Amino acid sequence: MGSTFGALNTALSGLNAARQGSAVTGQNIANAATEGYTRQRVSTSPMGPVARVGLFSSGVTPGQGVQVDGIRRLGDIFLDARVRATSADAGFSGARVKALDGLEGILQEPGKNGTSAALQKFWTSWQDVANNAGAPAPSGVLLEEAGALAAKLAHGYTQIEAQFSADRRQLDLLTSEVNAAAVQVAELNAGIRSALNAGASANELIDKRNLLTADIASLVGGTVRPLGDGTVEVLVGGNVLVSGDSANALQVSGGYRLEDATASPVRLEWAHRPGSAVPLDGGRIGGMVSTLAPANGKAAGGDLAEAAAAYDAFAVRLAGSVNAVHRGGETADGRTGLDFFRFDPALPAAKGLRVAAASAADLATGRPGAGGKDGSNADAISQIRHAADSPDRLWSGFVTALAVTARADNQREDLAGVAAASALSLQLSQSSVDIDEESVSLLTYQHAYQASSRVMTAIDEMLDVLINRTGLVGR
Repeated sequence: MGSTFGALNTALSGLNAARQGSAVTGQNIANAATEGYTRQRVSTSPMGPVARVGLFSSGVTPGQGVQVDGIRRLGDIFLDARVRATSADAGFSGARVKALDGLEGILQEPGKNGTSAALQKFWTSWQDVANNAGAPAPSGVLLEEAGALAAKLAHGYTQIEAQFSADRRQLDLLTSEVNAAAVQVAELNAGIRSALNAGASANELIDKRNLLTADIASLVGGTVRPLGDGTVEVLVGGNVLVSGDSANALQVSGGYRLEDATASPVRLEWAHRPGSAVPLDGGRIGGMVSTLAPANGKAAGGDLAEAAAAYDAFAVRLAGSVNAVHRGGETADGRTGLDFFRFDPALPAAKGLRVAAASAADLATGRPGAGGKDGSNADAISQIRHAADSPDRLWSGFVTALAVTARADNQREDLAGVAAASALSLQLSQSSVDIDEESVSLLTYQHAYQASSRVMTAIDEMLDVLINRTGLVGR
């Protein structure tokens, strides 16, 4: 009788295992389109026989059925780490490419609306004045083209300032996102630890935490280190952002204006340790901090500040080259030593460039004593473009360097995007739900449930015969 009732318990364990498996499979199917969901499987193991001691303890005895050990997530921590690493690299490259694309849009080089085109019109206007010295029309065109060139430089510089301020404000928003995600990871750590200590499943909480740590990695880089109690540590720059159920906050220091970049450089700091910069090795924030860094004349300088410095250097070179020749010439009324350009001392050079000549009478187009119809000095100014240290060469060098940098960062973004897509594909191949596979599993569990039910029915009928029919023979 004992073995008979034990068989009922064996059949019951099969029913429970099949029911649990069907429930988990149904959840997988229901969450097939849920972002970040990792498919699950019921983990089972055979239950051994009851231990027997004594004289009649020998012999083979069957086990007691199947037991459900838990519900496993079919994820891979190494693939998760790879996704975070590639996301950090892709975020860094993407932020830099966006900033450089903005700069190239400001320059509009090459093109009819670029500074190079305006500069060529300016030199051509001087040549026209040289060919028609004393004529009012070419002189008027020259002054107009000079004013347009100065306005273009000021407009380009202003756009760089606007991009700097906009990126600086966005950096605050991204840092707030990191801090909010860090707090949520800490809360999930606490929930996961409590669930595991209570023997419950924490798979869904782990899925949410993985999504958040991937978001943090794409924003600020860093690494994730699993701990023995089910929680994780999130490290940024080698320091703890999240540990257990506590999270540290980040903040951005530095000015919001381009002119503040040198005196108050933009950098990421720990809120509890202000003044201590966080070394960044990736993420969108890392890429943006690199573009907002001060100019230092090297590749490591901030791209926006370097571009602004190039605008200033070009304005200074242009004004210096033209004024040096213009001072040696003579106007139609005999004046010499006049500047063609001047600067507003209250503004950066590119924004403060002004045309000092108010009218055609202020143009020193000829050599001293050569008369008002002489255009040799205007011709000399038009030939400045061919000099070894001409403003044209300086501007061309800046545009070329920016193009090379942008191309390199675009290539890096392409490679980082391919690596991130590959890592995500591998992760999804391991963790995503396959409807066909789940359908087969569901059928398997259904058949297992039906088989256990039949076993239970057979044992029940046998017990009914033994209990209710025994002793009725011969009556």
